[in-house]
Amino acid sequence: MSVPELDLNSERQQVHFLLDALPDAKVPAVRGMLEAMLDPVSIALANAPIDDEPLTVEEIKALDESREWLRHNAGIPHEWVLAELGITQDEIDNFKEPQ
Repeated sequence: MSVPELDLNSERQQVHFLLDALPDAKVPAVRGMLEAMLDPVSIALANAPIDDEPLTVEEIKALDESREWLRHNAGIPHEWVLAELGITQDEIDNFKEPQ
């Protein structure tokens, strides 16, 4: 059994149709996904082998301490961390590598 040849024009038309049908609020998420699919670093990370090195004693201890801390304390909201660093989520979302 042979695989039918992919008609890229038809595929692109279907993608455009689906994009046009999306609610405006979902368009930025799709844009981000497409940018990530085209970004060489994102592609390299997606294709990178899984880190299968065993954890060191120090790493295990640090993880245990973090989990114990979180059992007794609320996590720090992402927005607070960004404010402490003096950046916004919008700056992260729109970050461009210097040329």
